[in-house]
Amino acid sequence: MSELRKVYAIVPIMAESAYLPTLLDCLTEQDYSNFEVVFCVNQPESYWDNPLKQLVIEDNGLCLNLLNKKFSFKSTVFDRSSKHLGWDNKNYGVGWARKVPMDYASQQGKPDDLIVSLDADSVYEPGFLGSIVNSFNTHTSASGLSIPYYHKLTGDEAIDRNILRYEFYMRNYALNMLRISNPYAFTAIGSGMACTVKHYKKVNGLTPHKSGEDFYFILKLCKSGYLLRTTPRKVYPSARYSDRVFFGTGPALIKGAKGDWNSYPIYPYQLFDQVKETFDSFSELYISDIDFPMNDFLATIFKDKLWWIPLRKNSKNEESFVKACRIKVDALRILQFLKTNVDVSPSNDENNLKHFISTFYKDFNKQNPIISNLNFQQQSIIALNLLRDFLVETEDNILINNPLTSL
Repeated sequence: MSELRKVYAIVPIMAESAYLPTLLDCLTEQDYSNFEVVFCVNQPESYWDNPLKQLVIEDNGLCLNLLNKKFSFKSTVFDRSSKHLGWDNKNYGVGWARKVPMDYASQQGKPDDLIVSLDADSVYEPGFLGSIVNSFNTHTSASGLSIPYYHKLTGDEAIDRNILRYEFYMRNYALNMLRISNPYAFTAIGSGMACTVKHYKKVNGLTPHKSGEDFYFILKLCKSGYLLRTTPRKVYPSARYSDRVFFGTGPALIKGAKGDWNSYPIYPYQLFDQVKETFDSFSELYISDIDFPMNDFLATIFKDKLWWIPLRKNSKNEESFVKACRIKVDALRILQFLKTNVDVSPSNDENNLKHFISTFYKDFNKQNPIISNLNFQQQSIIALNLLRDFLVETEDNILINNPLTSL
């Protein structure tokens, strides 16, 4: 079955000539043969009239030249960067650069074929595509896949310190969501997500946000069925400064280089406990109007103090009501709640991570003195990386035993 299932690998490209050769090597070395790579070299049409964007135009030209070759794999190139082919002033950005080739794949592919989203600056091991196919063959109910990731260190201390700090933000969030068994316990990265063609169509495809298109897409897949959260091969995203999107790894590193981590705080584990208590209250909420930790926040967000009343009226039983609440109070609302209630400061970030590990991973805390004096700016890269790797291993082990999530 695995050899019959076709994979469409989607790659958005903007000024990636420095990284593209490595990606092409990665794709050439894949041990799974039945795949097609769909590239989208893109930029807004307005760049042609902007002297500050000439380097992007020239680099995109180099990318088109690199792709104008025959490879060992089938490839299709969407040119949305050449003169008169760029995006208009309203519809542009990485969201569109993913959507166009993903839509193409959904039109060309069979229902059980796979659409896999990659990034031009990421590294993929030879068994990467094959592991995804095997994972979907094993978990036949999965609508989509959030692929595990790992940022390799660069040898540049400043960059490495910042990428480790960014991963602490991501791992702390993921591990706490897993700890409370929240259905939205997933990590969305554009360089590592996949779905079947039939489920891509079921959720009406990818919505082309200028940033965060990966988050919203995985969120839609999670709401539509079972989301698979692990596969044996990881994606290795680039640890580089980039301002082409509004949030994510690149912007985080730029802000972090200036000492600004306010957009990527280490949330205290107690806030996740409040999320859990809120989700646990949905069953009782079906019977009576009770209070719960996220109540005031949700009343403000939904502009309705009794937002659950319509859901109760439209639900045939408790089970459908609880699911309706979970759909409404989704991953976006949880993130907004966390951001609204976190006390942002560098010392709080360190203390929050320290308290989380000290509370739930006492063995690691006893064996590693880094925790007692956790300092993101002063401790060695070796020590910080040791902590990161522990969090990665812990997350991996949880997901191996609990690969699927659903509402």
